[in-house]
Amino acid sequence: MNAPLKMRNIGPKSAAWLRQVGLRTEADLISAGPVDAFMRVKRAGFKPSLNMLYALEGALQDCHWQEVPEARRAELVAAVEAATADLPPPRGRPAAAPVTTTHHQEESAAPAFGFLDDPSGGGERD
Repeated sequence: MNAPLKMRNIGPKSAAWLRQVGLRTEADLISAGPVDAFMRVKRAGFKPSLNMLYALEGALQDCHWQEVPEARRAELVAAVEAATADLPPPRGRPAAAPVTTTHHQEESAAPAFGFLDDPSGGGERD
């Protein structure tokens, strides 16, 4: 049996998320690759940042996540964006529609509340 996932750049929170999606060992992570591992975490409902994606790549390359070259980061982000486009919308939440505001103007000169002779709606009656 392989040892629990203890790799460079993988902190306790990331390790917990990875365990919850079935990636428990270094061999599991190597087999999945950084994009699939990231997408599994995302599909599970967690909110991983792109730093986690870079950390996974750094773990597999045995370098600090900030040392992942910019060109490789762009490749990883493009792969995640492509995979995210294929995801179904989240369950239980309707797709958002554009928000519009409708303004109604009434023809009546009388305010809905208040007095006719005081446009501020205050004052005393005669």
